[in-house]
Amino acid sequence: MTLIIAFVPVVVFLGSLLYIDSYKLVGPARIVTVILSGAMAAMASFLLNQAVMETALVESRTLTRFVAPALEEALKLIVIAVLIRTRKIGFVIDAAICGFAAGAGFALVENLYYVTALSHPEPGFWVVRGFGTAVMHGGTTAIAAMITKALCQRRESEPLVLLLPGFLVAFAIHSLFNQFLLPPLASALAITAVLPPLLVLIFAQSERYLQRWLGSGFDLDAQLLAAIRSGDFVSSRPGRYLHSLRDHFEGAVVADMLCYLQLHTELSLRAKGILMMRENGLPITRDTQTAGKLVEMQYLRTAIGRTGQLALAPILPSTAKDAWQMQLLEE
Repeated sequence: MTLIIAFVPVVVFLGSLLYIDSYKLVGPARIVTVILSGAMAAMASFLLNQAVMETALVESRTLTRFVAPALEEALKLIVIAVLIRTRKIGFVIDAAICGFAAGAGFALVENLYYVTALSHPEPGFWVVRGFGTAVMHGGTTAIAAMITKALCQRRESEPLVLLLPGFLVAFAIHSLFNQFLLPPLASALAITAVLPPLLVLIFAQSERYLQRWLGSGFDLDAQLLAAIRSGDFVSSRPGRYLHSLRDHFEGAVVADMLCYLQLHTELSLRAKGILMMRENGLPITRDTQTAGKLVEMQYLRTAIGRTGQLALAPILPSTAKDAWQMQLLEE
């Protein structure tokens, strides 16, 4: 029973995040991968902490309160950095889920270590480990992931320096927890009372942002596609801009640009439609044409080249969300 207390709280809260995610942005396979990555981060942190202890560069108290929190939060955040850079995370919502999953994997390995290392710990120890330390690991990484993704969305870029604010917040919470300013049980209760509600609040705000983005983005894509198919595209503002490119590109390349614009818009609408169907609990059928369109769009991207893609930027800006949408359709 005491072992259940050590593992269940973090698993239950992760399941709760997945349940309240209306859009089902993170699939089971990715959750398992992220949990395993968090577990690997825990093993790496154990080896690094052991190495620091053996070198005697810092005393035990400094290691526990400052060095270990910094190492552990940095290693957990590497998982999130890779997911953001590879366009696996599109919004703050899935950043929160993946962050908590990475922290959960870390906490599960850490608690497994204590299961094997300690013979008969008191039940209160497992309460602190389950409701305090485990939730703390998941919560700090989720908060760091959300901050990082929010900054990336605002900047529309992903430099590594944007990881720093989230890391510093996670480190501050972790380090404060390890200061033992409160008795262990009170500290565990404080973490459980503060971090999960805070995450849920930010989660709800992020979901409202996603709803607004879906609505406005769907309307803009639909209008652009209607203009392309109307036969009078050249009289629209995007059409006039595309027509002006004939002074700088060959006619065949401009034609490829138009095809690329149409395909990209169709696929963008498809991705947004999938999210809307998920939100409303509707079944999603496999679109056999989507795979072919993705291949064709890749061919057109190569045909128009990097210069052509830059020329299309005023009417088809390349953002992280666009890349994420294409990832969603490929899954």
